[in-house]
Amino acid sequence: MSTSDRTPDAGEFDTSHSIAVRKFNRTHGLIPPAVEDQDVQLHRCLKQLSQKQKPIDKYLYLSGIRNSNVHLFYRLATNHIKDIAPLIYTPTVGDACLQWSHNYVQPEGLYLSYSDKGHVASILHNWPHHAEITVVTDGSRILGLGDLGINGMGIPVGKLALYTACAGIRPEATLPLMLDLGTGNKELLEDPLYLGSKREKVSAQEEREFMDEVMIALNEKWPGIVVQFEDFKNPFPALERYQHKYTCFNDDIQGTGAVVLAGIINAVKKSGVPVKGQRAVFMGAGSAGVGVAKQIVEYFMREGLTEDQARECFWLVDTKGLVTNDRGDKLAPHKVYFSRNDNGGKQYKNLAEVVNYVKPTILMGLSTIGGIFTPELLMKMAQWNKHPIIFPLSNPSANSECTFEDAIKYTNGTALFASGSPFPPFNYKGKSLQPGQGNNMYVFPGIGLGTILSKSTVVTQSMIYASAQALSTALSPSERSQGWLYPEIARIRDVSVIVAMGVIRAAEEAGVDRETRIEGMKDGELERWVRSKMYDPLEETQRVEKEVHSYIKDVVGNGVGGSHL
Repeated sequence: MSTSDRTPDAGEFDTSHSIAVRKFNRTHGLIPPAVEDQDVQLHRCLKQLSQKQKPIDKYLYLSGIRNSNVHLFYRLATNHIKDIAPLIYTPTVGDACLQWSHNYVQPEGLYLSYSDKGHVASILHNWPHHAEITVVTDGSRILGLGDLGINGMGIPVGKLALYTACAGIRPEATLPLMLDLGTGNKELLEDPLYLGSKREKVSAQEEREFMDEVMIALNEKWPGIVVQFEDFKNPFPALERYQHKYTCFNDDIQGTGAVVLAGIINAVKKSGVPVKGQRAVFMGAGSAGVGVAKQIVEYFMREGLTEDQARECFWLVDTKGLVTNDRGDKLAPHKVYFSRNDNGGKQYKNLAEVVNYVKPTILMGLSTIGGIFTPELLMKMAQWNKHPIIFPLSNPSANSECTFEDAIKYTNGTALFASGSPFPPFNYKGKSLQPGQGNNMYVFPGIGLGTILSKSTVVTQSMIYASAQALSTALSPSERSQGWLYPEIARIRDVSVIVAMGVIRAAEEAGVDRETRIEGMKDGELERWVRSKMYDPLEETQRVEKEVHSYIKDVVGNGVGGSHL
């Protein structure tokens, strides 16, 4: 074998590589001569990062590293996940998406346009790697920002970066995928720098036909690929159409539901109120809100309630007030399940009226209406409950229904709190309190890893539920003693192993797994096997060094010329 015709990959320009590796990769002389320790590399990156003032500038800097030295990027992300995650995903990714076309420098992911209909399979062949998991969006509802068209590509890119950093799915096995189906955003259509198709959004029928072609082509190219749907304006049709046919799930519905459920499991235990006594008011009755509520219904049923009894523990509020059967408007199909019929003909037109009517034990926010959990509502929650459960889950931070500080201050320090966005610690009566964050990154990386490793044919509801159950058990003794609802984010790779194991066991129980090597494994053996399959950027340089030195040894031993090595 000769390396004379070999073109270096971008990730091979790594200053931690030895001279021998550089010669093999043909990067010798193209990198400054010092062979650096990985800690020195990280120190330089952190120093450069600290010099960037705006989060979006930090995001762009990190994107540059990811595209030029992928293993260095993941060493940085893995070692400093608590600081890096908010820069590569929420909340900063929102700004990145808003400016995506304006800041575009290099390709990141694959774009499939509606004009490609009939030729999707051939375009997939342009992707240079073997994909095991893809995050797919059409950009029609990005976070709380609305229809951003192809500018929403930042979501698949960022999400898959977390799959790798948090769960060790190899970066080259991930496929960010944007469906360019037009946009209803007139500002984008009139923007000369917008990089998407300048056309109105396709019809629901046209989208369905295009999605059928995409799903078929993906699975023909990479059989069994895990497909995660993300940020579709209406996420239910695709999930309902494909979830029993392909290996897929929707993080907005199922992932959000699972991570919140894990927090609720721990919060309900700490509240001292049994499941049958819980009353949950949801501000927000969209796909995420309904998905979360349905996950909690399943938990209540597993705790002994009937389905009707569990469903009756929920009151959903949308922009028109309490969701009821006799409100006078046509309810969206996903809202019907939780629509109330016991309101006695009275309509409660806003959150305050519903809260006063229900006197809830749980106040959940998925509305993107910042500050709607007012001081007055929070104080009432504390009056009615020894430990009120307050979960303002909307992203970004500006859209959060309340802050951690307000939740603690107006409940006299009694709130069991988790948010969707990060908040700083709050000093209350001389004690520094840490906010819980119900971030989906606690579960979706483990769901993806467990599904890939078990070679599951589908992602069952039992696998999603198992991810929540597993997460609820992932707290360390120290974290439990401090009253935390979620583990320390710095432990995310260990948490992802626990979640992945839960998913694998559920896949086995459901009979949808195809990986024969895990049959009969006990938990300890399974844990070691899962960890052995995870990409570790800290070991990547050592792996390359061993491979190159082994190759050189073989070449020399066989007497093959290779003086350039």
